[in-house]
Amino acid sequence: MQRATRNPVYNARIPSMFHTRCARICCLLFSLLLLPLESRGDQWQSPVIQLAQKIVAATGPGAVACDLTNRSSLGNTTADEIHRQLLGELESLNVHAAPADQAAATVHVTLSENLQNYVWVAEIQMGNSQSSVVMVSLPRPQEAVAERSVGLLTVHKALLWTDDNRILDVALPAENPPHMIVLEPETVVLYELQSGRWQQQQSLTIPHSQAWPRDLRGRLVLQKDHLFDVYLPGVFCRSTPAAPLGINCRESDDPWPLAPRQFPLNAFFAPKRNFFTGVLSPGIQKQTTTSPFYTAAALPRDKYTLWLLAATDGQVHLLDGLTDQTAKLGWGSDIAGVRTGCGTGWQVLATATNADARDTVEAFEIPDREPVVVSQAVEFDGSIMALWADSDSATVLAVMQKSETGKYEAYRLSLTCGQQSDFDGDR
Repeated sequence: MQRATRNPVYNARIPSMFHTRCARICCLLFSLLLLPLESRGDQWQSPVIQLAQKIVAATGPGAVACDLTNRSSLGNTTADEIHRQLLGELESLNVHAAPADQAAATVHVTLSENLQNYVWVAEIQMGNSQSSVVMVSLPRPQEAVAERSVGLLTVHKALLWTDDNRILDVALPAENPPHMIVLEPETVVLYELQSGRWQQQQSLTIPHSQAWPRDLRGRLVLQKDHLFDVYLPGVFCRSTPAAPLGINCRESDDPWPLAPRQFPLNAFFAPKRNFFTGVLSPGIQKQTTTSPFYTAAALPRDKYTLWLLAATDGQVHLLDGLTDQTAKLGWGSDIAGVRTGCGTGWQVLATATNADARDTVEAFEIPDREPVVVSQAVEFDGSIMALWADSDSATVLAVMQKSETGKYEAYRLSLTCGQQSDFDGDR
């Protein structure tokens, strides 16, 4: 898997200061205070007119049902004002707002953005005909967004298991006494915690007719009606629902789940390689394909989910159902979303490689499609081989191969809120 070094984190630009005579200060402040009030209504006039004209070119005059969804960093008050202006402009072009059951066309407007521009998209449906899409874009302001008040988070790592055999994934069912499931290339091994130590209870062989690819990856997914599912390249296994536990395996090209059940998105895995092909199932709204990628992280928003995909070309793709934006963030090939309640509520854990060729994990928030680091980096004594969110996204499972010994270690990663003075206790 590709590795990358971290890029610098950019801070907000320091505002300029003006020196004037005292007699001119009051006039200047007065004009500055009035300027936003006078220009606020005109700020969106040009793109609103452009979008309205493109909509009317598709619908013609008549009655339309027009709604608007805000998926940008603009506030809801601003989005409501844009919607009001758009309806007014459509009215001036003889297109009148009406309920959906009385309209000749429906228009769904989405306010989105990328790293440089606001992107407004209108999806137009005329009767039973195929929908059409029109859009306009305008530059985002260059001045930096005011700094967010986000305290640093602490990333904790707890060692779960060490093994000479390769560890592909680990799962911890919510059982008493505690149990642990370890996925290895040829077996699924079940352990039970007894007197503070993990004791092996059962080892289940994974049958497969084809040789595994060199850089093998695998996924354990806990289930409700049976204990677990196993995803491997070209192979799918399901545990039996009752004791004595067994597994049933078959050749399969079914897509793998990318995140816990609350985010129902799957992707097809390249059976001879170590990455996902970019074909999504069922898709992020109408987005069903993207570039090949290694891992994904889901970040819930108010009205949609932002997906981050660590692509094989070293870029990170940000998909929201309408746009597929790319950014060079300096992350490694392993990312995972985690729910903490800190800051915005959800963060992304991302790997990178430090100067000593050892991997690190850092937490980021994505307030305006641009990542903000919210933790210090936690170092590992080797390379991260897997990073998966657990079944409720509260913690993340990390598998590492030690540089010196070649052994594999599995860790559980968690985050706590608030700035800490000592970040070394869990390293």
